[in-house]
Amino acid sequence: MTPYIHEVKYYECDRMGIVHHSYYARFMEEARIDLLNQLGYPFEKMEAEGIVSPVVSLSIDFKHPTTFPDKISIEVRVKEMSELKVTFSYTMKCAGALVCRATSTHCFLGPDHRPVVYADKWPDLTAKLAELTI
Repeated sequence: MTPYIHEVKYYECDRMGIVHHSYYARFMEEARIDLLNQLGYPFEKMEAEGIVSPVVSLSIDFKHPTTFPDKISIEVRVKEMSELKVTFSYTMKCAGALVCRATSTHCFLGPDHRPVVYADKWPDLTAKLAELTI
């Protein structure tokens, strides 16, 4: 898969001139949505089927700051899969330097807000995600 590139915006920086830590969760979401688009499963398709995918866990380990107008390359892989959850792994780099490593865990809920076994709903997507497992 092609890494997602995020160009740091001026407003994403704090008074110290570095990207505020809260924006990295947004970058993760952008990269995850881009990955799903590359796999042929855009969020719009899932949501049209009544499926939502909330974050149930988030972890970010910062290594190097970024600033305006850096370009952050974000590689998304799958760290772990279960019947109801997927944990994505993110490696963010800027000019070859490791910016951070992160993970986010998501479940899938149907229109009734009950868990959905995504392998039953989307076997093709499940197979594609399995290929990305680290």
